Amino acid sequence: MFEDPGQPSCPSGHDTTASGLSWVLYNLARHPEHQERCRQEVRELLRDREPTEIEWDDLAQLPFLTMCIKESLRLHPPVPMVSRHCTQDVVLPDGRVIPKGVICLINILGTHHNPAVWPDPEVYDPSRFDPENIKEWSPLAFIPFSAGPRNCIGQTFAMTEMKVVLALTLLRFHILPDDTEPRRKVEMILRAEGGLWLRLEPLEAGQQ
Repeated sequence: MFEDPGQPSCPSGHDTTASGLSWVLYNLARHPEHQERCRQEVRELLRDREPTEIEWDDLAQLPFLTMCIKESLRLHPPVPMVSRHCTQDVVLPDGRVIPKGVICLINILGTHHNPAVWPDPEVYDPSRFDPENIKEWSPLAFIPFSAGPRNCIGQTFAMTEMKVVLALTLLRFHILPDDTEPRRKVEMILRAEGGLWLRLEPLEAGQQ
């Protein structure tokens, strides 16, 4: 039905992962209760060893931190839209037809903020991604890495990288918001106008 029109499904993995990490740090700075719960989850996981690195088997044992990352990717998808080429006519629910051969823009940011899909879409609520709450979803309700056969080939690596960086950062710092509320800057990669500013306070040795 759809195929990639010729460009990659997502831009550079460095830029997209940096965007994803920046926005999840911002969201946790704005919601210290979620930040502290993530920190305690990481501390509990690493309680019997030196908190200097995260191992592969650890990644599946950080469920709340993963929920926080996914909710941030919903609110601030690093790639706000992708394009697809229709390989056949597409009939919409209201009867209108997208003709074969048309290149469509898939608005990921718009889908993630659609109140018909996500109640209170501007609210940062990691519990949306609790396993009990995702059973009724459409598989295309949450598509930060696109979807289908041309989805982002690096999505597993990106999620792994974000989990590791976020976990080790939270073990060392309190993340605090800046006084300036950022505005989304929608380009090929979602950024903040003027940059995304946060404050980091080192944790005391006994708090790590």
